[in-house]
Amino acid sequence: MKPLVLTGVLSLLALTQPAAAQERVSVTVDATQPGAKIDRRIFGQFAEHLGSGIYEGVWVGKDSAIPNTRGIRNDVVAALKAIKVPVVRWPGGCFADEYHWRRGIGPERKPMMNANWGGVIEPNTFGTDEFMDFATQVGAEAYISVNVGSGTVGEAAEWLEYMTSSTQDGIGAERARNGHAEPYKVAFVGLGNESWDCGGAMTPDFYVSQMKMYARFVRNYNKAQPMQRIAVGPSGPDTAYTEAVMKSYKGRSWAWDIEGLSLHYYTTGGGFPVSQKATGFGEKEYAVILQDTLKMDELVKTHSAIMDKYDPEKKVSLVVDEWGAWYVATPGTDPGFLMQQNTQRDAVLSALNLNIFARHADRVRMANIAQMVNVLQAMILTDKEKMLLTPTYHVFRMYVPFQGATFIPVTLNAGTYSFGDIRLPRVDALAARGSDGKIYLSLTNLDPKTPVDIDVASLNFKVRTATGETLSAATFDAYNTFAAPQTVAPKPVTAKMKDGKVMVRLSPASVTVMALQP
Repeated sequence: MKPLVLTGVLSLLALTQPAAAQERVSVTVDATQPGAKIDRRIFGQFAEHLGSGIYEGVWVGKDSAIPNTRGIRNDVVAALKAIKVPVVRWPGGCFADEYHWRRGIGPERKPMMNANWGGVIEPNTFGTDEFMDFATQVGAEAYISVNVGSGTVGEAAEWLEYMTSSTQDGIGAERARNGHAEPYKVAFVGLGNESWDCGGAMTPDFYVSQMKMYARFVRNYNKAQPMQRIAVGPSGPDTAYTEAVMKSYKGRSWAWDIEGLSLHYYTTGGGFPVSQKATGFGEKEYAVILQDTLKMDELVKTHSAIMDKYDPEKKVSLVVDEWGAWYVATPGTDPGFLMQQNTQRDAVLSALNLNIFARHADRVRMANIAQMVNVLQAMILTDKEKMLLTPTYHVFRMYVPFQGATFIPVTLNAGTYSFGDIRLPRVDALAARGSDGKIYLSLTNLDPKTPVDIDVASLNFKVRTATGETLSAATFDAYNTFAAPQTVAPKPVTAKMKDGKVMVRLSPASVTVMALQP
């Protein structure tokens, strides 16, 4: 079997090696062929007004007994700072295209019905100024999704004026009266959300006609922060929006421009409505979910090829601003709140996706997992004053050294993990040179039953030490609870050096990140 070179494409067809020959996996890290910079924004987050994602998850109010800063939970902020969250997308999601920002500013807020998520009353207590405060506390850039579905160009334009203009501007002065004299820094603006579906069921051509107006008039007045405009792009494999937006981009005039195109893809293991359980699943369901999530690589390739046709210089970023696992809601919770547990399987799933984004670093420059707290594949779960970190959170923390690092090709005889007619790579790997000069290597064992021994060789540098962490669990469906929050948590990895190689054993269904120091 020829080695599998992970430089952008994860081939599943070549993985036909029989199980008996898979006892050891050889990995070669080639530091002589550096690739693109891995944009730290691929580790971005997404926070929507959905269930307890905002209220309780982020906002508890200034008078809460839960420790907070201006109403924002201190424990959640500290946890997010620890994973160096680069950017947060807000206020949605489907919620964004029914959000009217003026209801959420000033001393008197105007509640609204959250028709998309549970039919509950949205108090608008957490609005623009509270979100920008939250982003500042976390140290993240702001990614604002404007209302294209039920709003107007003028409304969106005034919102950006409110956030980014000086106090000499009347709307900027209104912001100052609400407590923030300095203009906010808005790094990204999403020109709608899922306009092909909950954002207005628009045809690609109709969306493009709307998008041009928003791209023209939704201006950034704060020159201290350049702002990028992200157009609505495809859902999964459908290429219609990609073609329409990128064709329009190629023929654009001086009057408008975009800097990004979104892509949404959820791992469901069977489409919608979702049927896979978040916990209590077996190996078949484990394999089905990982097979489904690996489709992300082909999606990125397909849409990148269309973008290359109209934008060969790769000026427009592919922004995967909604991704992650979507399962049946936790029993006993409101199905409209999308509350689900988060297992060791989800840790493996997140590592596989992050690796795919990094391999396509020349085009994928931002991604936002859905969602940050208490919703879908969350980093954090809260219950009143209690907070726990999920297996997915731990992967994001272990991957911090990859933020802004330079991609390095990895070659390996990945082997095959099989279940029934499902055949997946047994091992996945990612390497990069960090800003500190160290080589960072991530190794993921997809096999949920059998450990794998790894031999790591390096080209153009000699490894003197190899240290790191591994995330594994007693079972692939293990998860953390408020009663047992450390059931799944990283542990130091044990690596040996022999004949210039790093030797390490990967536990079943595990994620390991090591620093290889020359």
